[in-house]
Amino acid sequence: MKGVLDRADSDLVLVVDDVPDNLSVLHDALDESGYTVLVATSGEAALQRAAQALPDIVLLDAMMPGMDGFEVAKRLKGSAATAHIPIIFMTGLTDTEHLVAALEAGGVDYVTKPIKPKEVLARMGVHLQGARLARQTRNALDAFGYASITVRPGDGRLMWQTPLARDLLHAYYGTSAPETPRPILDWLRRHLQEAERQIEPPRLSAELGARRLSIRLHQQTGDDDWLIVMREVSDTAIIESMSLAFGLTPREAEVLYWVVKGKINRDIADILGASPATVKKHLERVFAKLGVETRTAAAGMAMNRIRQLHPQFEG
Repeated sequence: MKGVLDRADSDLVLVVDDVPDNLSVLHDALDESGYTVLVATSGEAALQRAAQALPDIVLLDAMMPGMDGFEVAKRLKGSAATAHIPIIFMTGLTDTEHLVAALEAGGVDYVTKPIKPKEVLARMGVHLQGARLARQTRNALDAFGYASITVRPGDGRLMWQTPLARDLLHAYYGTSAPETPRPILDWLRRHLQEAERQIEPPRLSAELGARRLSIRLHQQTGDDDWLIVMREVSDTAIIESMSLAFGLTPREAEVLYWVVKGKINRDIADILGASPATVKKHLERVFAKLGVETRTAAAGMAMNRIRQLHPQFEG
């Protein structure tokens, strides 16, 4: 991983070319400009180094024996760990079909051979600026306990995720990268026009017992990539405060919590692993302790108290 390399504050560049002279020219120019440089002379080595080091940008020779640059790019873009890395193709082929193929394989730009180091450095600077900003944003979000993912709504791919995001998506949706959970993808596509006009769409939420995942659209990070931020909220504290406020047992407080959330007895029984008859008995005791006779009255009374103690609660 990145920590293996002592990079200081420099950007890490992976240069992939099967011609040693090309590697030498680029390595010297990049090194003199303050970059940390890794090299690979084959497609297989490039994939291995990219997965291990997670470079900030890849300079990729299009035509190599064995696995060519187009296939390398497709594989890098097909992995959630490396999909966010910008790729600049280096090619001696200037036919339109080859340049289109480079972009379709996932390249953000290309330079033609023979390589001119100054041109390469200029192109890199443009794309690294965006990548650096995206990285800083993700690091800041992680530091405050937010999980983040990058999704491409066009093809529905999950391009990047933090470790916490990976765990949350698996827990709530049972999915793993590069698959974007269908509810999140549908929500993103539904509100894309608002987002493009910089109008924040309504948040999406998912529930897992007393845990809730709040999902919001943060910003566009590329031509077609969107950064989505998630944070898990546990309502355990709310259940505990309801128990104290109304003199309820923990299980009675749980039953009242789900009544507030609009669940019927059968649903509550499924959630708590109890029978509907047991839930009914708990609810009767809740009514007696609150001095009410109906679910609506109990829910209203509980909601008022919850909002006093937990203003952020979303009923």
